[in-house]
Amino acid sequence: MASIKDTFARIKQWLSGLSFRTGVIVLLCCIPFYILSFAQMALPISVEAKGVLWFILFGLAKTCQYGGLTILGVEGIKRLKAFFNKKEE
Repeated sequence: MASIKDTFARIKQWLSGLSFRTGVIVLLCCIPFYILSFAQMALPISVEAKGVLWFILFGLAKTCQYGGLTILGVEGIKRLKAFFNKKEE
């Protein structure tokens, strides 16, 4: 049976094989999850339900964030920085 370290290495390798566009989409998906994780605090529900919702939504936001960064990799991050620096000029 594969160890946890081997499993994470295979997942990382699979994610890094996805396209740049997929990485950007996954990275952008973290924004609505961050907004929802804090906006749900205004709902008229119990404190326990708010805590569970926050845990789930914030976890999804972090998962999208780190998954998107893993898909993009170092070269993808450089490409995004160049795109935004080019827009400012």
